[in-house]
Amino acid sequence: MVTTVSPALARRIALAAQGFGARPGSAVGIRQLTGLVNRLELLQIDSVNVFERSHYLPAFSRLGAYDKAQLDRLTTGREARFTEYWAHEASFLPVEVWPLFHWRMQNYRDRSARTPDDWSHANRPMLDWLLAELAANGPMRASAIEHDANKRSGPWWGWSEVKTGLEILFRWGDVVSAGRIRFERVYALPEQVFSPELLGTEISEADAHRELVRRSARAHGIGTVKDFADYFRLKSAPALSAILELEEAGELLPVEVASWGARAWLHRDARLPRAMDAQAVLSPFDPVVWERARALRLFNFHYRIEIYTPQPKRVFGYYSLPILLGDMIVGRVDLKNDRQAGVLRVQSAWAEPAAPTDTAGRLAQVLREAALWQGLEEVVVAPRGNLAGGLAAELR
Repeated sequence: MVTTVSPALARRIALAAQGFGARPGSAVGIRQLTGLVNRLELLQIDSVNVFERSHYLPAFSRLGAYDKAQLDRLTTGREARFTEYWAHEASFLPVEVWPLFHWRMQNYRDRSARTPDDWSHANRPMLDWLLAELAANGPMRASAIEHDANKRSGPWWGWSEVKTGLEILFRWGDVVSAGRIRFERVYALPEQVFSPELLGTEISEADAHRELVRRSARAHGIGTVKDFADYFRLKSAPALSAILELEEAGELLPVEVASWGARAWLHRDARLPRAMDAQAVLSPFDPVVWERARALRLFNFHYRIEIYTPQPKRVFGYYSLPILLGDMIVGRVDLKNDRQAGVLRVQSAWAEPAAPTDTAGRLAQVLREAALWQGLEEVVVAPRGNLAGGLAAELR
């Protein structure tokens, strides 16, 4: 039986599945952060740090201010609950999810093996040397390995070759992440980080796809084949096969959403909120908006990040963050963390045509909280964008 879901309810389902609408009443600690990442399944990593690194922002958007050092504790060392791999893009994900990507690791190895001019063929001695270095010295950063190499005599390599080799081994699963130091990944052999039980986990590609789609569907609440596949960068055909198996098992329920124009499914455990009162700014790499077609379908919000757009051609700003109020994305705000001056700079602020009249006031609350979270003393608004004047007035 196919059930009809209204677009408004679909929005609320999606936001609830992503952890909105349930801010904790107490201080945010390890338990809340662990629960959130387990709900989201992954945090996308990005190097841009103009406001805050991307993987820290989803927790702030959903839980409010928290100690970033506690999230760091969850991603570093032998007791870390999260590790890294190429899931959506480079992402932190629960440690137990790592074996679900063995098939992807093997695909990377196979692709290298059948490509005659692949870097790994001409540099096999380099790869062997890197593995030996990690075996002898334990977890190391690329910069530390390069420094070690430069102290030696003989045909040693520079940083770019060291980093290239480590990244190939990381994709293959021959090395893993042991956390980060000042955002630089620490590389390790799998047995230096993971338990024998985890390393002994064997799972077929079909079973892995089914489990990844199950996790994706739970994190979406409601979605299409493309939505569920994109979360972990799966191909549509195996994703659809997994969806149909989960539908047969009763875990996914077929639904129709007016105006979506595509088959959709609802996770059987999804919440169906009657209302949603979120109030947040979102990272450009937040799961709510990273699939731009889904953001357009859910929120009628056309979103493109302009980091790679030449400055004269930018419309909304270098690092514009979507503004989520209630169950709608109502605008975007270009933020810069001026750490030296102790100022959160709003370089532009824009409201969508249907933004509610209290958008400036509610955004001002979010930005005050963001400034406090970042240890900044002031929020300063530049006069750019149709929301800038009202926002500046609210912040006076």
